[in-house]
Amino acid sequence: MNMMDLFWLFFILSAMQPVLQLRLLESARQKKISRIERKHDSRVILLVHRQETMRLLGFPLVRYIDIQDSEAVSRAIHLTDPDTPIDLVLHTPGGLVLASLQIARAIKRHRGKVTVYVPHYAMSGGTLIALAADRIVMSPDAVLGPVDPQLGEFPAASVVKVAEEKPVAEVDDRTLILADVGRKAIAQVKEAVLELLEGTLPEKKAGEVAERLSTGTWTHDYPITPAAAGELGLNVSTEMPEEILELMALYPQPKQTIPTVEFLPVPRQRHSAARGRR
Repeated sequence: MNMMDLFWLFFILSAMQPVLQLRLLESARQKKISRIERKHDSRVILLVHRQETMRLLGFPLVRYIDIQDSEAVSRAIHLTDPDTPIDLVLHTPGGLVLASLQIARAIKRHRGKVTVYVPHYAMSGGTLIALAADRIVMSPDAVLGPVDPQLGEFPAASVVKVAEEKPVAEVDDRTLILADVGRKAIAQVKEAVLELLEGTLPEKKAGEVAERLSTGTWTHDYPITPAAAGELGLNVSTEMPEEILELMALYPQPKQTIPTVEFLPVPRQRHSAARGRR
């Protein structure tokens, strides 16, 4: 075998390596999902969005909840026996209200118990989905977020506030139109939250939660911790199963040239404490 043959062999193996790694990762995920389903006697569904970096040009491609996601999750629920519990793992910055509501309503209609697991974050549309569950399990540092609608780059509540506080003569037509759309969007999302919380919270409490989450009480990226979610009245637990975290580890962020976080992936003990027990 000459040098040219060695070069082409190396080139082919290098080109195949990412594909092989992807296949091994997919196989590991399927095995882990299967083990969790047997342990929990449930259907496991994951909705995981990672920010993907395109290596050639180097710019980020951010993924959100879209219609394709709602179709896939709805089909998974449709293929699940109505009495079988569902474990839904959420890791998402949010996305389209329409798609998020389709998923949330499919979850709400499911007869079996639905548990939403939030290992890290489920913002905006992700929170809308979580509200439809019977129980929300969050890691101690995980967060949810407000579900107030956004009009392009501006929060609907802020656009409405500007239009209401300034004299009409000083407000341009575009802002007035956006304010009208904003009022409708806020009312629609608030109504949707009330629908999703029906039967989970008392009507008065559900109204309070809907008001705070959908009307611009906080900025759209405000982190709602497990403690804050509990104060709102949501059924939240921080008893995150270790197998869910292990499953999330099989959905790694696409690798860049230099990792932003690095550590040895093994449990760590203080050597002094270990020596003291000898």
